[in-house]
Amino acid sequence: MTSMTASRAADLVAALLFVLSLAGLSRHRTSRAGVVYGIVGMALALAATVVASAQSVSAGPVALILLATVIGAAAGLWRARRVEMTQMPELIAVLHSFVGLAAVLVGWNSYLEVEAHGSRGRIAAELIRIHHAEVFIGVFIGAVTFTGSVVAYLKLSARIKSRPLMLPGKNALNLGALALFVVLTVWFTVSPGLPLMVAVTVLALALGWHLVASIGGGDMPVVVSMLNSYSGWAAAAAGFLLDNNLLIVTGALVGSSGAYLSYIMCQAMNRSFLSVIAGGFGIEAPPGGDDEQGEHREIRAHEAAELLARARSVVITPGYGMAVAQAQHPVAELTRRLRERGVEVRFGVHPVAGRLPGHMNVLLAEAKVPYDIVLEMDEINDDFADTSVVLVIGANDTVNPSATEDPASPIAGMPVLRVWEAEQVVVFKRSMASGYAGVQNPLFFRENSSMLFGDAKQSVEEILRALGPDTGREPAAPERGVTAAR
Repeated sequence: MTSMTASRAADLVAALLFVLSLAGLSRHRTSRAGVVYGIVGMALALAATVVASAQSVSAGPVALILLATVIGAAAGLWRARRVEMTQMPELIAVLHSFVGLAAVLVGWNSYLEVEAHGSRGRIAAELIRIHHAEVFIGVFIGAVTFTGSVVAYLKLSARIKSRPLMLPGKNALNLGALALFVVLTVWFTVSPGLPLMVAVTVLALALGWHLVASIGGGDMPVVVSMLNSYSGWAAAAAGFLLDNNLLIVTGALVGSSGAYLSYIMCQAMNRSFLSVIAGGFGIEAPPGGDDEQGEHREIRAHEAAELLARARSVVITPGYGMAVAQAQHPVAELTRRLRERGVEVRFGVHPVAGRLPGHMNVLLAEAKVPYDIVLEMDEINDDFADTSVVLVIGANDTVNPSATEDPASPIAGMPVLRVWEAEQVVVFKRSMASGYAGVQNPLFFRENSSMLFGDAKQSVEEILRALGPDTGREPAAPERGVTAAR
């Protein structure tokens, strides 16, 4: 078997492993196997690339490839060990930016090799214009992904404000940039030149920045998913330029799965999928988003414990605040203690709770919360009216009544957890500040709502102490049937 045949066979096996990885990651019980498949596939792809390079180039380039691999692996391992679960969304945004930048560099390298150095002989004459188009489109997608991901990282990490940038005629700017890109692509395909390469790079960098900057914080989970799709298409474009089938297949998998996930999330948030792609659905929060709309009532931890002890059923709705406070383990313990007392306890998880799809589910699974009591929004929403107590732990925009009651609200139309229908609602927050979308929450001022201020982890631990000593008994079976989430 020649080295080229062996390399292509390795690419095929790696591609199959990536498909199995995606399939495994779609379910809790198979997620670990999915991760292993992905690791093995990537290791195989890297090894095949190094071996193939060693057969066709001198020792110097191979040494550089190995050095880059070691540096990248060390940096990745370092970040993986240090990153908190709450920082995963911004870490993913940074990784997307690297993919976009790589696509830009590959595109520029291909242009310089073929055009500037007169290497057109390597490409058939009838395919040279296709190559021009590949270079141009690859650079455009990569540059949009790069700056868009950087802005997403800055917003998610609170280094810049999460409110959308509202330039005059922002939709016209986006559409105009896309129209100009089409014109430049046709021009470059017919008559390539360095000024056009510079122009499309600058245009794409500016468009990527504006697309994400003009989107509000409440919609950032969808943006992260969409940038994931962009990074996949950027990788596929780089694969065409490098004649790398594995990169094409992997990029297509990431691009299509990211786009489909974004579509599902848009459906869950009642947003237009096309508007996400165009970066046009970020709506500026009205001035005074933090202004209070009435008087709120405070509650102490021991009072909340009394409510829970008398409750027939409890629903916990987690949010990003729970992740920041790392309160998932005390919450899991509270769940166990209440179930021991015969209280029916369930979790209601919004599709975009946190700042990354599945964020809350991962945290709850880490804390060993049973899968069958973790329900999605559609499965739990109709049960709030029969619920004794709802604990809103760190959630804000996903439980905001304005989404259903205020047509002028920036989050109007977004499906939310109707927690206000319960008998009593206890909201765990550090302050009365508005949520990530910059919108005040009328829930805080309702007659059946109480605010428990402070760190969520400490507050839950105080409730546990107020409930009394742990009996150590197995959780009692709930009186009513619980519908499994999975």
